[in-house]
Amino acid sequence: MSQSKPRARRRPDVNDVELVGGVEKRELYLVEHDPSWARDYCTHEARIRAALGDNAAAVEHIGSTAVPGLAAKPIIDILVTVPDITAEEDYLDQLLTAGYVMRVREPGHRLVRTPERDVHVHILEPDDPAADDYLLLRDQLRADDADRDLYERTKRELVAQDWPDMNAYSDAKTAVIEQIKDLARSRRMRDA
Repeated sequence: MSQSKPRARRRPDVNDVELVGGVEKRELYLVEHDPSWARDYCTHEARIRAALGDNAAAVEHIGSTAVPGLAAKPIIDILVTVPDITAEEDYLDQLLTAGYVMRVREPGHRLVRTPERDVHVHILEPDDPAADDYLLLRDQLRADDADRDLYERTKRELVAQDWPDMNAYSDAKTAVIEQIKDLARSRRMRDA
């Protein structure tokens, strides 16, 4: 079996997780789906594309706010793919100048957000499996009522608990997310 050649990067990627501002305890709650989320996404997509130009390989609305009918935390998640995550000079200053603030720098992933913390912009490379996973989950939740209901029930159960930060809450959803993605992958293979 041949392996693809590793991507040439301008420099080595970071090795650790840098959480700018440290751990933040936030009130977690869900609200019913709001159609204005799609319009808010479009506003930020235009802002991101204007800031990055061709440095943005793709810009996608992801997460629960991208799924009509799904209750969500009122935080718009956006996926931006860039050719080289280590070439921060190609995208990071531009996003900061556009009004976003740095939150996370970790291997293969950067996250900027609005100062109001109501938009999270996840930055990955196009061939990062996490990028495909975000889209796979979104598309499965859009297409399958049972999976959407399971995910919402799980989120409602978890949001009722006390979490030290939003990352702990997100980690607690991993098992159900993996279950839904496995079903989506099976469907993708069957339909191929």
